[in-house]
Amino acid sequence: MILIRIGLKIPLLNLGLRFERIQPVEFAGIQFKNRLGMAAGFDKNAEYVDVLDAMGFGYVEIGTVTPEPQDGNPKPRLFRLTEDEALMNRMGFNNLGVKKVVENLKKFQNRGYIIGGNIGKNKVTPNEDAHLDYEKCFVAMYDYVQYFVVNVSSPNTPNLRALQDKDMLIKIFEVLYAHRDKQEIKKPIFLKIAPDLSLEQLDDIVSVYNQLKIDALIVSNTTIDYDVLTHNRAFARQEKMGGISGRPIAKKSNAVIQYLKSKDDSINIIGVGGIDSAASAKEKIDLGCQLIQIYTGFIYKGNGLIKDILYS
Repeated sequence: MILIRIGLKIPLLNLGLRFERIQPVEFAGIQFKNRLGMAAGFDKNAEYVDVLDAMGFGYVEIGTVTPEPQDGNPKPRLFRLTEDEALMNRMGFNNLGVKKVVENLKKFQNRGYIIGGNIGKNKVTPNEDAHLDYEKCFVAMYDYVQYFVVNVSSPNTPNLRALQDKDMLIKIFEVLYAHRDKQEIKKPIFLKIAPDLSLEQLDDIVSVYNQLKIDALIVSNTTIDYDVLTHNRAFARQEKMGGISGRPIAKKSNAVIQYLKSKDDSINIIGVGGIDSAASAKEKIDLGCQLIQIYTGFIYKGNGLIKDILYS
């Protein structure tokens, strides 16, 4: 990353890094440079937006950001499950806190980058006060990102997924909308959900989406269903804690997208989970996703995956 950033300062190399882009995509009132984004979790503290943009990503989602800095869960907390082309992580929202992240975001202002702010709550904040943590991040970052993502679906913060409950979601979104309504520019707010929800819970998500007029759903976060693994299932169960990402969750993520679309085809969805080729990216798009994101596929395949997806 550091070497690429140095390359950005050299004009001829800079031209080589910024390969020709495909047509932009209009989504949620934003013109994205292309439909492929870097998912949250890779650039937690908004340090590499320029590098990822140069690699060809149409947008970068930073975070998850919490109001106060936090170290995350004890190490080891990231495992490469090579045979399954997957990762298991139990990071626990490790980040520098919203104040430092805003300082970093200011460096990228007015440079044409499309940045999403993925926000969460601190581990020590009880769920009944979670809406206040989301509000703090939302207010602090409002002028520095183009869209927001309410992350209530990571499996690595105790009880966080309980915030996907209908009443909890309404409470969070209402405080965010109250601030947004006072702003001249109304920035879109997306909701990121888990792939492990029951059909009844997904029905509630559809209901909340329509009731609150949420701008889009991001489907999906990591899974705690270790049965998706073929080779590393025993290891994952032994470790007991951590979300699985990568190729094994593609089917599960796609099933959630398909179900949501069957309930309401007008739902805006950003597809993420198991994209590691042009073919798997096309699957998400064919299911109705207007935008897509990668993370684990990028770890395994490198930046060649970006070109494969954009130019296939």
